[in-house]
Amino acid sequence: MEVRPLLSLERKARIFNMQKYSIYDGPGIRTIIFFKGCPLRCQWCANPEGLEKKYQVMFQEELCIHCGKCVAVCPVKIHYMDDSGDSIKHKVRRDINCTGCRSCETVCPRQALNIAGKDLTITEVLDFIQQDAAFYQSSGGGVTLSGGEVCTQPVFAVNLLMECKKLGINTAIETSGYAELDAILELAQFNDLFLYDIKNINSDQHEVLTGVRNEKILRNLTELIQRGYKVKVRMPMIKGLNTSEEIIRKTMEFLKSFHGRPNFLGVDLLPYHKLGVNKYKQLGKIYPIEVDVAMTEDDLTRIEGWIGEYGLDAKIIRH
Repeated sequence: MEVRPLLSLERKARIFNMQKYSIYDGPGIRTIIFFKGCPLRCQWCANPEGLEKKYQVMFQEELCIHCGKCVAVCPVKIHYMDDSGDSIKHKVRRDINCTGCRSCETVCPRQALNIAGKDLTITEVLDFIQQDAAFYQSSGGGVTLSGGEVCTQPVFAVNLLMECKKLGINTAIETSGYAELDAILELAQFNDLFLYDIKNINSDQHEVLTGVRNEKILRNLTELIQRGYKVKVRMPMIKGLNTSEEIIRKTMEFLKSFHGRPNFLGVDLLPYHKLGVNKYKQLGKIYPIEVDVAMTEDDLTRIEGWIGEYGLDAKIIRH
């Protein structure tokens, strides 16, 4: 496959977080780069600020002292003071697009405001990644591109991976796999490991839970494994939504054809957690899941047992 021309190192992508010292998203100690924008809408998403590519205002109302400083500096009047109640309170208009100027974030005396999304150059991202080069060398770690979805900004991602490989940095991608195959294969040329989600093997159920069907996802996964790229499958465990014995066994039936291939590295089980719930409130959104979907240890042990019957390795990843 022809590689896209190298971008200027000053070309930018929209990133919503860069996180050091991760031990969950690939081998060793890793730096995670979170790309903004995602074509899926998983009901349990822990990073809702990564779903849309646009800038978004995250507002922690419990920290706000309603001083109005943000109102005075916002160029598009997203912030306003509401005097309709017993007291005057700061509110955020969610129907206006943030420009990402960060003026409100800068003037807020209580750090109640955070703008999700920042346009960074490859040079800026590389500078951040290289700060922990010693940890990568000592632990066998490196950099993992995540999101949102990396494949929403594939040209930047390809060139960032190319630069990492020039520096001898191990690379990984965490992906839903919902992308055009050509884009995924371009990324694969400079990627050491795919952490590849299977959220539900039943396409009808997958569409209900995520907003998209899964045929493209499963085709792309098959292509990557058959072409020899290293893949570890990740399965979010959302009790009652994708954890039935029927769904688990159908998933293993699909995966067992890859068993024995040295580039298929088994399955990670990702138990549901509530770490992202408060972010929905900060974004002015309602968390989609209203019932308790947390997994018990007995639940996870039972699923491990079903997977073991197919000869596949399964590891529980607890954040």
